[in-house]
Order: sequence, then C-alpha cells, then structure tokens
Amino acid sequence: MIKIALLISILSLFNACSFKTPVNQWQYKSTNAFSSYTTNFLSSKDILAKNDLQRALKHAKVTADLSTLAKIYLGECALNISVGIEDKCLKYQNIHPTLKSKSLEAYYNLLTLTIGPQTIESLPAHYQDFATHLLNTEYTKANQDVINIEKATSKILAGALLQEAIEEKTIRNVIKVSSLHGYKKSVLYWLKRLQHITKDTKEVAIINKKIAVLNE
Repeated sequence: MIKIALLISILSLFNACSFKTPVNQWQYKSTNAFSSYTTNFLSSKDILAKNDLQRALKHAKVTADLSTLAKIYLGECALNISVGIEDKCLKYQNIHPTLKSKSLEAYYNLLTLTIGPQTIESLPAHYQDFATHLLNTEYTKANQDVINIEKATSKILAGALLQEAIEEKTIRNVIKVSSLHGYKKSVLYWLKRLQHITKDTKEVAIINKKIAVLNE
C-alpha cells in the first residue's frame, strides 16, 4: 500500500509539472502568430496574414515589457521592405523610447540603412558580414553574403537592402529560395526586379509569362 501511495504521489507531481501552463504563454502565442503571419504574408495569403498579425499584436500587448511588440513591429517592417513596400519602421520608432535593447536598435539601423561599425556586433551573426560589407560599399562581397545566408526570410531581406547594388545572380538565388518555400509575393517582386535588369529579350518574355501566370 505504501508503494502504491508513493507511486500515486510521484505521478501526481509529474502531471502537475508537465501540464502546468507557462507564465509567459502570451509570448509563445504572439511568437507563433507572427511566424504564421510571416509565412502567409510572403505566400500572398493576405487575409490569413492580416488575422495572424492581429493575433500576434493582441498577445504582445498584455505586458509592460514592449520588447516582443517591438520585435513584431520590426518584423513587419522587414517583411514589407523585403518585397519592395516602402516602410520606415514608424511603429517601432513610436515605442523606441520605452526600450533598452542594443540588438533591436541594431536591427532597426540595418533596416533603415543607418548601421554603424559600433552596432554591427549587436546584429544576429548571419547579418554581420553582410552589414560590414554593405557599410563599406563592398557590394560584390555583400552580394555573396546574401547568397550564403541560409535562412530564407533573412536572405530575401538582405537582397532588398542591397537595393540597386544587387547582382543578377543574387536575384536568381533569391527567386530560387523564395520559390522553394512557396513565397509567391516574394517571387513576384524578385521576378519584376529581374525583368528590369535582364537584357535578353527572350528571357524578358519568359519572365513576363511567369508573372502573368502567377497573377492569374
């Protein structure tokens, strides 16, 4: 009987620990909603994306710590920039005085192309070489950095930040990765960029046909 009672006590303790709701459950919900927003936004599923963003913001606005909200605002800004939508990250700027985060500020500086040598080390590691070469106008190296970036969304953003310094091979790499992930909005944007720099008339006709089909 003692062994049975002890076993029941252990199982009860295990269940209590295993199924206890995390204190910061709002943060998990907000992060997951924004992850879904990212996928749906880039995939041109605009209605779903809008709902995802609203959920992400709702969960992020339940705490005095606005860092999660700031990440969402910067993420939204980054996605817009990555598909050619002008965005100066004004939502982030509005709550900036409440924040004390070198990493968030460095990412904002990257998005607005105001990055300095003293803030590059505060960026995620996969952006640091790219930011350094961009800052030093070493565009050939920066293009190679974009190709080397493994994370699809980061690659797409970095390509957009190169602006007119982006090379054809880099655009083709971004299109390939965007296509692999089914990011229709990104594919369309980069096909149009490729269209503008391609001199081969037959290639332009093929690109035009692809754009037309994707827009049907």
